[in-house]
Amino acid sequence: MKIETLSVHAGRSVDPNTKAVTPPIYLSTTYEREPGGDYPKGYNYSRNNNPNRESLEKCLALLEGGAEGIAFSSGSAAAMSIFQTLSPGDHVIATDDIYHGTRKLLKSFEKWNVNTSFVDMTDIDEVKKAISKKTKLMWVESPTNPLLKIIDIKSISEVAHKNNSIVVCDNTWGTPVLQNPFSLGADLILHATTKYIGGHSDILGGIVITKRADDLYLRIRDIQKSGGAVPSPFECWLTLRGIQTMPLRVRAQSESAMKIAEFLSSHNKVEAVHYPGLNSHPGNKLASQQMKMFGGMISIQIKGGEKEAMKVASRVKIFTRATSLGGPESLIEHRASIEGPESKTPKNLLRLSVGLEHSEDLINDLNQALG
Repeated sequence: MKIETLSVHAGRSVDPNTKAVTPPIYLSTTYEREPGGDYPKGYNYSRNNNPNRESLEKCLALLEGGAEGIAFSSGSAAAMSIFQTLSPGDHVIATDDIYHGTRKLLKSFEKWNVNTSFVDMTDIDEVKKAISKKTKLMWVESPTNPLLKIIDIKSISEVAHKNNSIVVCDNTWGTPVLQNPFSLGADLILHATTKYIGGHSDILGGIVITKRADDLYLRIRDIQKSGGAVPSPFECWLTLRGIQTMPLRVRAQSESAMKIAEFLSSHNKVEAVHYPGLNSHPGNKLASQQMKMFGGMISIQIKGGEKEAMKVASRVKIFTRATSLGGPESLIEHRASIEGPESKTPKNLLRLSVGLEHSEDLINDLNQALG
């Protein structure tokens, strides 16, 4: 089935007890055992499983074409579960332009002798140079956060598998609507469901989707159950509801972002526009091959440095100055000040999350803010 149909129906069914079309929210933390000690419905305790979480996991596994989904309380918790499958002495290769929270997590594992090489993964030769016998995992973002570099997922996967490494693709910005990393060779897909999947800026969540129901899947599932970093039934219900409109939202945001990026690329106050849909973007050709559209995220660098960038952000009237992405409202943020003193992001960079407002209104807002 097409993704629009799957988004509406995957993981959902008419409630057998009431025939309700919308599934109920199961808030119970525990479930009754039979006199013989078994659990006839398969549920025993909400840290281990819950009907709403199970529906969400099935839905996203189907949307990404994977075998299993494993839901967590945040995208960072989902990433942490993957890193917890590593052993002391293991080596990770990750893209140099990476979500700063993931970088912090990887750096925190150095105390356990799990080391990471941050390299420019748009250069396959740099990736090959970084490989060692201890390399167990390659972490890919494409587009990257916040510079929107495009990484060749297929080539990275081929190199990784030749060296007995697994490939994890953070597909939060790509979404199942725009990009399918499994078809390009990835072994695991991660999403911060907080963003485009939930889609309404009102839930926190994450998910790991596995290509196969193998030993790695079982290890991550055990970490989920043992660690207990799981989303609440209500957040799972809200996320599943948000997925129903995801294809329409993401396509509308992508269309608006393209128009806004084209406008910004010709503005005399803008030093650079980072958006893979532009012909001037170095990854445009590759993005056209592995993405259906180019997403709702844009990064721009303002002439005049950090001071001028902060002024632009201070003058917007429709964009909201806030950190996140993928919601119906458009957001703008000065990324380096969010990431902190260790940030590698240019000081004059503003990151835009294009929402569902009319593109002309957003362009007019940016135009007046730029002066």
